[in-house]
Amino acid sequence: MTKRALIVIDVQNDYFPGGKWTLSGIDAAADNVARLIAAARKAGELIVHIRHEFDSNDAPFFVAGSDGAAIHTKASPAGNETVILKNHVNAFRETDLKAVLDKHGITDLVICGAMSHMCVDAATRAANDFGYSNVVIHDACASRDLEFNGIQVPAVHAHAAFMAALGSAYAKMLSTAEFLNPTVQAA
Repeated sequence: MTKRALIVIDVQNDYFPGGKWTLSGIDAAADNVARLIAAARKAGELIVHIRHEFDSNDAPFFVAGSDGAAIHTKASPAGNETVILKNHVNAFRETDLKAVLDKHGITDLVICGAMSHMCVDAATRAANDFGYSNVVIHDACASRDLEFNGIQVPAVHAHAAFMAALGSAYAKMLSTAEFLNPTVQAA
């Protein structure tokens, strides 16, 4: 028998307009995250919120104790929901995430949040390595413009490239509508 958990990664204030590291499309992604949280709560499923803080006060964003490092109101945890603090890109690294999932007998993960090209990618790959069955809700994730070796990569392309890579071997890719309405998946 499978047992599912929703993993909400780094939906934090610094990623929103006015924050220190604004992501493209974060408001729309967070609206979808809120829909996923509401559905998981209604179903009585485990919800784990991941919150990132950097160890250094001169970090570019997510400075420990700052308002920017706080979870955004669109993804606010309820009092009984687990919040895991991480200091690395991978939510499993040096945290008790796996122990929490194993304690609850979780086999399947629904993953959403930010950033598509960093923390969502790292957690999804690690979860696959640990044997979890993963679904990434692609429109409940957000990225930002990137640059490599003088090549500008628009956020929409960065997001699409990482979703394509994850979808090829690490997770099933679904939109929020597809996930929340199984008849859409079957069509």
